[in-house]
Amino acid sequence: MRIGLFATCLVDLMRPEIGFSVLKLLESAGYEVMVPEAQTCCGQPSYNSGERVVSRDLAEKFLREFEMFDYVVVPSGSCGGMIRHHYQDLLRDDPELHGRYERLRERVYELTDFLVNVAKIEALDPALGPGFAGHITYHDSCSGLRELGVKQQPRALLGKLPGVQLTEMKDCEACCGFGGTFSVKYGNISTAIVDEKCANIQASGADAVVLGDLGCMLNIEGRLRRSGDTRTRVLHIAQVLAGDA
Repeated sequence: MRIGLFATCLVDLMRPEIGFSVLKLLESAGYEVMVPEAQTCCGQPSYNSGERVVSRDLAEKFLREFEMFDYVVVPSGSCGGMIRHHYQDLLRDDPELHGRYERLRERVYELTDFLVNVAKIEALDPALGPGFAGHITYHDSCSGLRELGVKQQPRALLGKLPGVQLTEMKDCEACCGFGGTFSVKYGNISTAIVDEKCANIQASGADAVVLGDLGCMLNIEGRLRRSGDTRTRVLHIAQVLAGDA
């Protein structure tokens, strides 16, 4: 089966190494993975800002680039949520486009959801490299949790790594304060929210916080570093599972 990897613009521009970790995981599970070169943004920032025309154009572009694949995998709950749920709103007035979208929609998966519920991997391929070992805590991103139901999937995968000790932080399901354009529009509120998240991470005693959304990752890591915490690592789950952390 062929997978179209929607890398996301943040991974592409800020942390491309995460994309390579995702590629390793999917190929080790036996899939042929393609990365359409013309892909750009899912349209979430423009959609959240009320720019429906731009967002609709991006949704149609996504369809053209990914509808031929058996599955589409996204290493981000927020982008996955945008595609799985909000494209329906953007394309509902065009029966032809909406029909194409509905045929694709059920084949779009967040990374850990795909690995657990479609690939059904029983164990991580030893060929990926030395397994990650360490004391971690996990942050549930808002969109992944609430729009896609991603909760147990990452924990099930982390449980396959014998060297991982997982301690749940207080309010692990609470927002990190990023929220895309929210953090730009409401900086003071965003800062207060991420300060509470960072305090909960530190109180867990973990050496690293693991998560599945790069927006949350950049926000949390940035605040930890600006607050003087240079010890706590912030890792995307793909890096941990692929042995790249």
